[in-house]
This record gives sequence, structure tokens and C-alpha cells, in this order.
Amino acid sequence: MVSRSDLANAIRVLSMDAVQKANSGHPGMPMGMADIAEALWRHHLKHSPANPGWFDRDRFVLSNGHGSMLLYSLLHLSGYDLSIDDLKAFRQWHSKTPGHPEYRYAPGVETTTGPLGQGITNAVGMALAEKVLAAEFNRDGHAIVDHHTWVFLGDGCLMEGISHEACSLAGTWGLGKLIAFYDDNGISIDGDVEGWFTDDTVKRFEAYGWQVIPAIDGHDFAALDTAIAAAKADTARPTLICCRTKIGKGAPNKEGGHDVHGAPLGDAEIAATRAHLNWPHAPFEIPADIASAWNAREAGAASEAAWTERFAAYRAAFPAEAAEFERRMRGELPANWAAHAAAAIEKINAKGETIATRKASQNAIEAFAPALPELLGGSADLASSNLTLWSGSKGVSREQGGNYVYYGVREFGMAAIMNGATLHGGFKPYGATFLMFSEYARNALRMAALMKINPIFVFTHDSIGLGEDGPTHQPVEQTATLRLIPNMDTWRPADTVESAVAWQAAIERQDGPSTLIFSRQNLPFLSRDAEQIAAIRRGGYVLREADKARAVLIATGSEVELALKAQALLAEEGIAVRVVSMPSTNVFDRQDKAYIASVLPAGLPRVAVEAGVSDFWRKYVGLEGGVVGLDHFGESAPAKQLFEAFGFTAANVAQTVKSVL
Repeated sequence: MVSRSDLANAIRVLSMDAVQKANSGHPGMPMGMADIAEALWRHHLKHSPANPGWFDRDRFVLSNGHGSMLLYSLLHLSGYDLSIDDLKAFRQWHSKTPGHPEYRYAPGVETTTGPLGQGITNAVGMALAEKVLAAEFNRDGHAIVDHHTWVFLGDGCLMEGISHEACSLAGTWGLGKLIAFYDDNGISIDGDVEGWFTDDTVKRFEAYGWQVIPAIDGHDFAALDTAIAAAKADTARPTLICCRTKIGKGAPNKEGGHDVHGAPLGDAEIAATRAHLNWPHAPFEIPADIASAWNAREAGAASEAAWTERFAAYRAAFPAEAAEFERRMRGELPANWAAHAAAAIEKINAKGETIATRKASQNAIEAFAPALPELLGGSADLASSNLTLWSGSKGVSREQGGNYVYYGVREFGMAAIMNGATLHGGFKPYGATFLMFSEYARNALRMAALMKINPIFVFTHDSIGLGEDGPTHQPVEQTATLRLIPNMDTWRPADTVESAVAWQAAIERQDGPSTLIFSRQNLPFLSRDAEQIAAIRRGGYVLREADKARAVLIATGSEVELALKAQALLAEEGIAVRVVSMPSTNVFDRQDKAYIASVLPAGLPRVAVEAGVSDFWRKYVGLEGGVVGLDHFGESAPAKQLFEAFGFTAANVAQTVKSVL
């Protein structure tokens, strides 16, 4: 019979061999956590390697993603479509096994990890989604949503501040199916962590409301089995299992030291490790008995079949709920969505309100949300300012599910939790804060874009229009830099109709996240014909034409009104100017060349107007064009006074146009 130590050693040797072949990587963590991985993956993890997308699988997140060979080894050994050749291609061009786990590359990778602390936070989002979805769909005797979220994390994850934001919320929400293993090996890249990490982790997590199982020997299978059983038994609290391990376990001359953290072991130490582990096999060679003991395809298929049978009974008893559940799991919009959205936008257009676009955003949510039970809203302690609540909002709590999350002052945590909930499936999260505080959340926004997942990030109070709160709260460069994130669609609408269209586009988007940017101050309704309303979805369009136009004015958000006023002033002087509203430069840039040329004809001078940094707009106006922008920080004063003082006046815009003619 194959010993558990031999099974764990398969992870160790695959990891050290792949790192050695790549001449790059982190062998220490996979070797140190191999025993924990064996205890979890072979005895507790519910998964189906033949169908990695099976809905009721457990989710596994490797938050300390630098140890990616641990996960790749587990996926290969368990029977996922990840071959030994894929492991040999570790960290190589176009391989399924990049340096850190990347979502959509290898089957079984639930989220992209590597930026420390975000994996555990994604996992909180996954566990939250499981809890809320279970509350919505499960019925007495029919638990169709019933799975755990498991996390491996290290010292680095716990040092990152985002782990505090997320783990605090996990305790508050009572996420009893979230179980994390803390790899307490005392080592980070710079050496022994006692010089910079002396937190009492047990007390910290107990204070969050977690069950903490301390001082487990991470190389003692019996102790690990007992700890996991205790973790699963407590369904009211998330659990942290603190595992004392030796980094690089099995490497006789290097284990326990920082040298093994992030560098290949070297040929001599690998040979010594093979001898020490009594592993006489060649690199990347797994004996048949060990491979057979690891393979989980048959057990996984049985688990999936049992769930399929339960779901069939659920469908028979609750056909409408089952159909809705399956639609949500497929990520499809309701069958009547297109008609519902079109009718809502028509009604908003007919109403013609002059209101702040943050209020227009709330009106759009109010119009769309009744048709979209998958919307999971939220705000980072600014619901009354961001206006993200709607009449059907129901707050999520420890005691109940719902559709609205009060995140508290946790912008980064909010964004990464939204990513986790999106990855879990069944929800389309949106969450809000002030645009200025997108900076706190920036890396989670980037991760959403990197993974091409589709949460909706709502940012209000979009410029110096914020007014008296001053430059600490007045965004200047944020809109431009959000537009520069690959795969991100950023929208800055000018009125109620553009706001509703932006929401519709974000809801319908499948291949990336959206940021929706809204004003604090009221903006006037802009009249349009049906063709122009349809053109909003193209990111930029001609809002006001002029016969024999001599220049083009491009504007977004609150500055569209300014461009229209400047157009009128110039017309009085006999200068015809076209006004283009460009609520989403990202979407506009994807249009065909003919359409772009029809909106921005070659040979016509251009001037862009936006209350933010000017350099971004050079891509449209060129060095010879003009930009009315803001290349310095704001001040504390009423918004009207600030706009005038910083040159955001019709007269200055008109003068800028004349200067480029």
C-alpha cells in the first residue's frame, strides 16, 4: 500500500523538478505544504477532475500563488487535463503552467493569484456567494448549493492589509464553509519573519470571529485530519488552521531556510532530496501505484453524479427555481432582458431629467434590477452618497442572504471580494466608492481585467465637481488611468440616458470588467434622436452636428454641457464646430475605422474637454490639437468657483478652439 508520505512526496519532487527545469520559481512552499495538500485533496476536497466547472464543487484557492507548482502538481496527479508535458513547460511561453496560477489557463485554477492577500479575499467572495446563493435557492430537503471554499495562505498574505479587510468581514458574515490553512513556516524572501512579522495571528483571527485551530504540525497527517474535521464541524464560523511547517521540507541541506523560498534547489540538492525521500525515480516520473492512488476522476464523477441526481429531484419539485438557477450558472441574461432594457431606456429618455449622474445611475439600477436577480450590489460605506441602493435592496448579514453588501470602509477588500463572487458564479456584483478611492482598490480592478471577468465597479464624485471636500477627494488622473487598464471598459456618461446605456453595456459585457464614473453635481438632460441613442453603445458619437464644421469638440461627463455652450458661442462668431460625446474611449477605440472616421474626420482640428489630466486626450487631438484639462490638483471651494478658476468655461473652450484653427 502506498504511504501518505510517498503521495505527498510526489508533489515535492514534481515541484522541485519543474522549478529546476525552468531555472526559475518557488520550490519551498510546495515542498512545505505537500502534506497539508495530501490531507485536503485526497480526503476532503469535493471536486470532479473530468468536469472542472461542475457547479457544486469545492473551491480551492492558492492565495500564496508563488507556490504554483503545488497546485499544478495536484491538478496533474488528481486527473485534470494537465499533462506531465504541461508541468515540464512550467513558466514557459504559452504554457498552461505560468509562474503564478492564472485563471483560464489550466483547468481547476479558480482564480489568478500571486499578488498576496487577494487570493484569500477572492475566497471570501466565493464563500459569500455560496452562502447567499444557498439562502436563495436551497429548500428543505434540497440542498443544491452546498460546498466549501478552501484556501492555502502564507505569512505574506497575512501581512498584506487586504487580508484584514476580508477576514474581518468573513467573521462578521459567519462564513462557516470557508476554511484556510496558514502555512506558518516563519520565512519570507528576506529571511526569518521575526524581524518584521510578530503578530499574534491566533488572537487576531479570534477577534475577527473565526474558529482558530492553532499549533498543528503541518507534517502530521493525523493531526491535519483531526483539524480539518473540526473545521468542517463548525458551520457558524470560518476556520483558520495554523500549520507549523518547514519550508522546502525534504531538501536535507536547505529545508527551513529562506534560500529555498524562491530559487531552484540545484542539481546537487535535488539529488540529495531524492535520496533523503527514498525517491529513486527519474525527474517527472510518477510510479503507477502513486499515480493511481492520486487519481480522483472516479470519485469525482461519483460525487457529481450524486449531485446531479439531487438536482433532478429539485427540478421536479421546484421547476421554476431550477430553471432560474441553471440560467444563472450559465451566466446568461434573462430571455426578456433586451426588451426590458430598451423599454427602461426609452422611459428614462422620455422623462428628460436634469440630475446628477450618480442619481441617474441609481435610477438605472432601479429600472434594471427587478429583471436581474443576479445583481449583488454594495458600497464601501458610501451607499447614501454613491446611490447604489434601490427599492428592492436587501442587506446580506450573518443571519440571512440578500442582494446588497455593506462592505464598510474597505475599498480594496470590496473589489477583490466582488471578483471572488463573480468567479464563483451565479452573481453579477457591482460595488461603489468615490472615484478618488479607486486608488485603494486598483490592484483588484487590474486583476478583474487580467482574468477577463465582469464585475461592475461604480465610482461617483468624479472630478473637482466634488467641491468643498478638496483635493484629497477630487480625482484628477484616475479616469485616465482606469482607461489605460487592458480589458477594462470605462464609462463617464453625460446625462441620464448615457448613464442608463452605460449600465446596460456593463451588465451585458462578458469579457471584462466595467468602471462606471458618475458626477456629484446635476447635469442637464441632452436631447437625442433614436440613432444617437443607439450610437451611445459605440462609445463616442456626434451629439451636435454643425454645417461645414471647422473643428471637433470632444467631451465626456459634465464637460459635454460645456462643449455645447462653447459651440453656441463659436456659432455666434460664424465658426461651426461639431460636438462629440465620448462616454467610453475604450469602446470607441474598438469600432471600425469607417465609424471612427465618421465621428472624427481626418483633417479637422480637434479640442478635447475633460476635468482631468490632459495628456490622455493627445491620442485623439494630437500635438497640434487643444485640450482643456486639469494637470494639477484641485482646491477646496464650491464646484462652480473651481470650474471657473481652472478654465472650465465656455469662453475658454471657445478660445481654445480658435487657437487651433
